[in-house]
Amino acid sequence: MASQLQSLSLPKPWRKTPLIHSTILSKHAGCQIYLKLETLQPSGSFKSRGIGNYLIQSLNSLSDPADREKLHFYIASGGSAGLACACAASMLGVSASIVVPTSASQYMIDKIKAAGGTVEQIGASWVEADTHVRNVIIPTAKERGEIATYVPAFDHQDIWDGHASLVPEVLEELEGAPDAIVCSVGGGGLMSGIVLGLDRAEASPKVLAVETEGAASLALSLKEGKLATLPAITSIANTLGARTVARQAFVYAGRENVKSVVLTDRDAMEGCVRFADDERIMVEAACGVTMAMCYGGRLKGALPDLREDSKVVIVVCGGCNITADMLTQYSMQLNQ
Repeated sequence: MASQLQSLSLPKPWRKTPLIHSTILSKHAGCQIYLKLETLQPSGSFKSRGIGNYLIQSLNSLSDPADREKLHFYIASGGSAGLACACAASMLGVSASIVVPTSASQYMIDKIKAAGGTVEQIGASWVEADTHVRNVIIPTAKERGEIATYVPAFDHQDIWDGHASLVPEVLEELEGAPDAIVCSVGGGGLMSGIVLGLDRAEASPKVLAVETEGAASLALSLKEGKLATLPAITSIANTLGARTVARQAFVYAGRENVKSVVLTDRDAMEGCVRFADDERIMVEAACGVTMAMCYGGRLKGALPDLREDSKVVIVVCGGCNITADMLTQYSMQLNQ
């Protein structure tokens, strides 16, 4: 029966994204900067890869194709993961409900609804929303006869496999491995996928894992030498708001070629504003902190061995939670 379902040729809810060379950012950074434009994914972020793959694997695991109509995906998210789930479910023709905390912005709630997701608002934080999904919503849905399926935001092999699909695209475009790959870290799903993809390609460039103060759960874990939990998320980059990273991300971060970098919210705002000015691309603060590495000598400060001809790939991970008004506010704060 499973093979019959796979023969349906499920649409892939993510796409190959461009890798472009940025002349202006290369001048700022003092090396050759290539931008992997994950902002062009259907949901506006890299999450389309991991969440999309998770949904496809769940569909392919059904023993009876007729059960497709009973399948209902549930995820707790206040941002990009929920939007990616709604987009992927819509493309695959299945149902998805996104449970958001009260801290979620109306802007993101409206985006999730527009993408086809059902939204329910519960709890003051992602942890409370996620607990409610697991302990209340899914058991109740199963009693109704649904095949209620929990969707992890970042901590699952299928998620990492989806994100790993980014790597062969980069290697193909560059005709080899770059000297470094720079990405943001929230729960660590993207970084885990990148390292996994590099392992499969037998490549080992430097990987910079970038966080903001107030959301630096990976840096805290590395400092304490064990998986550690932040007491709260206090950064404006709330889509980096995982108080604890995936255990696999912590393991990968212990490798010699992986380096943790923590910048400030102000740096993230600078990254958003300057990147919009330089490349006319709007990204949210969670991505802006990675873009900030291209400015002010930060990249060479983290990787002193970089030369002018070194190739560095910046994963432009997402631009879901950003508006022109927000960019204006960031610019005004930076000028104060």
